[in-house]
Amino acid sequence: MKVASLLAIGWIISCGFASFASAEDAHTVITPNDVKWGPAPKALPAGAQAAVLFGDPTKEGPFALRLKLPAGYAIPPHTHPGLEVDTVISGTVNLGMGETADRSAAKAIPAGSLFALPQGMAHFAYFDEETVLQLTTNGPWGIKYINPADDPRKQ
Repeated sequence: MKVASLLAIGWIISCGFASFASAEDAHTVITPNDVKWGPAPKALPAGAQAAVLFGDPTKEGPFALRLKLPAGYAIPPHTHPGLEVDTVISGTVNLGMGETADRSAAKAIPAGSLFALPQGMAHFAYFDEETVLQLTTNGPWGIKYINPADDPRKQ
């Protein structure tokens, strides 16, 4: 097994990711009872849970990841290395654009909504209620905080 594969497996395990299906599978169905929650990646502030539904966020190719975000949770301004398409499964995402977390400029995006963020678009989010958000994009997934001091990996 290649070192890169071992590192990816280690990342998936350490982040609580258990991939149900690879992107090469012909057909994948995940019902709500199939979702297995674990800790979110260490790149996100503590308190969130994550479940990989499809693919592998550490590798090139499509994947779907759900995040369960508790009431009072916030993700400081950041960008992603690729297009990200997000669907609000339950709850409400308060989403703001820009390099500062100006909550007065955020828009409430309720369950059933979809938003797409182009590569490199600075944004932030906060949650007044428990919210489940599904990210659909191509890996490898990444997050870069505008203010490096906000990065939980450096704390």
